[in-house]
Amino acid sequence: MIEYVCLTLLANPAETEAGFKSRLTALWSHMLKTFPDEYEQIYSEAVRFERENGVVARRYMIDPEVQSTLQPLLTRQSIASLPLDVDDLYSKAEASSNEWFQLEH
Repeated sequence: MIEYVCLTLLANPAETEAGFKSRLTALWSHMLKTFPDEYEQIYSEAVRFERENGVVARRYMIDPEVQSTLQPLLTRQSIASLPLDVDDLYSKAEASSNEWFQLEH
């Protein structure tokens, strides 16, 4: 059974939702072109942006294995993230609830 962890990505302090959304689109487009197999391990995205520690945030359900590929990309794009809790695992059903939409691969 595949289990996922929740990755929370954070905008820069003064960044708007629209600006952060644009940078996320660039991140995922680059990953899809450069690491297509790893991109398939990004399972779902939260339906809505949220606020975390006073900044815009977006949550993703990912296979824990993809973190080693994803972290350098996040660093290059200056996208911060909350630490992953690898002990807090989610089933495919939980990562598919109405709070999430599955990414097309």
